[in-house]
Amino acid sequence: MKVLKVSPWTIAAFVLPCLLLYVCLVFVPILVSVYTGMLDWNGIGASEWVGFANFKYMLTSDNVFWPSVNRTMQMAILSLVIQLPVALFVAILISRHVRKANFLVTSYFLPVILSVVVIGQLWKTILNPASQGGMINQLLEKMGLQDWTHAWLSEPKYAMYSIILVGLWQYLGYHILIQFTGIQNIPADIYEAARIDGADGFKADRYITIPMIVPIFKISVVLSFIGSLQSFDRILVMTGGGPAHATEVLASHMYYQSFLTQKYGYGSAIAVFLVVLSLVLTVVVNKSFNSLEKRYS
Repeated sequence: MKVLKVSPWTIAAFVLPCLLLYVCLVFVPILVSVYTGMLDWNGIGASEWVGFANFKYMLTSDNVFWPSVNRTMQMAILSLVIQLPVALFVAILISRHVRKANFLVTSYFLPVILSVVVIGQLWKTILNPASQGGMINQLLEKMGLQDWTHAWLSEPKYAMYSIILVGLWQYLGYHILIQFTGIQNIPADIYEAARIDGADGFKADRYITIPMIVPIFKISVVLSFIGSLQSFDRILVMTGGGPAHATEVLASHMYYQSFLTQKYGYGSAIAVFLVVLSLVLTVVVNKSFNSLEKRYS
């Protein structure tokens, strides 16, 4: 069989425009952020070179920074240990028991395509106090559970968990779609052979489904981690980082420092930390899943 051979220069000619665009849109802004992170600058007027002073202040003196890192990681970890297993379980149930699953999967996916502003305003209404029409608190009162009612977005103890809950609900369908697609691509012959050998139901999922969708599951993990690290719009709409910075995460803290307090240089330093954290976690996830893929290959 003839193999089409293309010269390296031809490949480069097609790849180079996209590569240049990618470099300009991704790597150049990162380098600019590193540079501006070393300036005392409000984003408009004259700037002053301060070296690593912004990074030193960020790591040692900013009382909001490390709690925001903790909340960001908390959001990512809860997404990993709650959202993804539930998505996998639902995807397995749909693929096993629903013949024409497209409508059902699409229904789960609908919250993903809705505007974050719509989602945020919807859940703000649901989580409001009963006197302001909050559906959850009204239901608790009707069930005689007045002691369980709270101002879910106004109390620092519950505000962050409320936002995390909204994120888990909104993006559950996204991961269901990814994992359902992976399960559908597993050849049916493998399940039929396993059924003959007595492996059906949970055994088939344990020894066939889960090992064979490890590469797909890795995609969900990476997207979930990166999406959690970059969470900003939902927090801005629902709480604005309050009350008293109780729902501040890295992205919202960066926005607050850059645009509200006009410390653009310091905000760039936080952006650099966020990029580095995203890269490190992506590398860790990839290495972890590479060992799993070798194990099950």
